[in-house]
Amino acid sequence: MIDVLLQTLPFFALIGLGFGAAARGFFPPEATAYLTRFVFYFALSAMLFRFAANLSLKEVLDWPFIWAYASGGSVLYVIATAIALLRKVGVEEAAVEAQCTVIGNTGFLGVPMLALLLGEAAIGPVMLVLAVDLFLFGSLIVILITGSRDGRISPAILATITKGLATNPMIVSIGLGFLWSATGWALPGPVDRFLEILAGASTPGALFAIGASLAIKSAERLSVASWLSFAKLVLHPALVAFFALVVFDVAAYPAGVMIAASALPVAGNVYILAQHYGVAPHRVSTAILVSTLASILTVSTVIAWVSV
Repeated sequence: MIDVLLQTLPFFALIGLGFGAAARGFFPPEATAYLTRFVFYFALSAMLFRFAANLSLKEVLDWPFIWAYASGGSVLYVIATAIALLRKVGVEEAAVEAQCTVIGNTGFLGVPMLALLLGEAAIGPVMLVLAVDLFLFGSLIVILITGSRDGRISPAILATITKGLATNPMIVSIGLGFLWSATGWALPGPVDRFLEILAGASTPGALFAIGASLAIKSAERLSVASWLSFAKLVLHPALVAFFALVVFDVAAYPAGVMIAASALPVAGNVYILAQHYGVAPHRVSTAILVSTLASILTVSTVIAWVSV
């Protein structure tokens, strides 16, 4: 446990560095926005494309893995939604809270950290986790919020979902990478080196951007945020572990990667969605703050367990 904690500390130290730089005004919000855009559209996309281009879809596609991860998340989504509705909040707020419990910071934190700690073979399972998050849960929150407001599910909702997926750089880069892989051609040396250099900026850039973004988020409703953080950091990996290891009998290594990915703190894109729809953005930002701080210990514990 201590060994794993020492391995994860540098990642969280980079988050702390970004937080400190932004909190002292050395790194203004505008700089954070542009750094996030650089990582999202360029560095992280280069990493995902390069990995996908060197794999085949047949190697990555694992239906028991997908069903296990989707099932664990879906059960927690229902639990979180039910608890929110019992507190007499609306459907829109319940959907946002449920989203906090199942969407981890897989892109910015999970991809670089798990690839380094668990090996490059973790990238395939992590990409499947990203795909389920984006296609299933990313679509579900749009359907629930817009359907609640319109009173029905209209073709416009499906068009919004399709556009969101088609313009998401992570989906695009993974898809293009697999298309290149299908040709059977190796990436040309200069292209591969270019992508490797650009992808190298994703780890420090993403972690620094996470910390800087945390410094500009406000906090409220600590009790709710604490429950959401507990659900994300403890219940999510526990449910995913149950479905992966007991129900669907996923192989040990990909199951471990899946469980570690599900233990990641609440993702920043949940805040972006909450802010976009005007639904409980401060509550989400508090959940991101609390879960990120607590994950220093919880993520290390989960990674130590799956490593064994």
